[in-house]
Amino acid sequence: MSSSNFSTPQPPTSFTKISFPKPHILLVTLSRPKALNCINSAGHQELEALWAWLDKEPLLRVGIVTGEGRAFCAGADLKEWNTSAASNSPRPFQGPGGFGGLSTRSGKKPIIAAVNGICFGGGCEIIINTDIVLASPSATFGLPEVKRGVVAVAGALPRLVRTVGRQRAMEMSLMGRVYSAEEMRGWGLVNKVADDVVEEAIRWGEEIAGNSPDSVIVSREGVKMGWEGCGVEEGTRRIRDDWFGRMIGGENMKEGLKAFVEKRRPEWVESKL
Repeated sequence: MSSSNFSTPQPPTSFTKISFPKPHILLVTLSRPKALNCINSAGHQELEALWAWLDKEPLLRVGIVTGEGRAFCAGADLKEWNTSAASNSPRPFQGPGGFGGLSTRSGKKPIIAAVNGICFGGGCEIIINTDIVLASPSATFGLPEVKRGVVAVAGALPRLVRTVGRQRAMEMSLMGRVYSAEEMRGWGLVNKVADDVVEEAIRWGEEIAGNSPDSVIVSREGVKMGWEGCGVEEGTRRIRDDWFGRMIGGENMKEGLKAFVEKRRPEWVESKL
């Protein structure tokens, strides 16, 4: 996919590398390998803009985030944070999407985390709020904030308990231990452990992108309502009345049903939701 086909301007990048490995897929690689891909203020702003662009650009349907080198993301840039703390300045910038633009992101389109290595602190907060998590066998996970005198305040703590349960969430957050990819898969935080994690993420992304863009957006919204604590009846009502109502009569619903009857592959158009 060529960037010249996009109808919206691609944000500039300095701390990340972006590519489009397959149609409709945005691959974002955190690229500060010497700093274990720790994210500083400028990096947060850059990532916030990239994920906003993913949601806005009609040709993009799925995002993937991974890291360059031996780390996915080792968390915050503690040198920058130390400088601001020493001068009693505000904590370095994070936008409404939280750490890396992802830890508190609501968003519209799904994002897959391809965890290639160290995933600590803010990096772990990122993956706790991504839609799907794939991990390399050598990936390691942890919330070591308690060992540094800080706290995981980017959204992970109340979200973590929904995925792994109270006792395991307490263990992770109070002890600061390091966990393997297989342990996190067993706890439900990782979907799959794969040797070539980025290629696996691209395959999963292709499968998602091959489905109706409207159906993916609305299905994700329904799951997210449960994740955010919306009651079952209220969540069902919102999906049925607010979202599904906007799909009825749309091109993709008509195309999906027609293609089924005609026994052919659907030809989706870009979502207008």
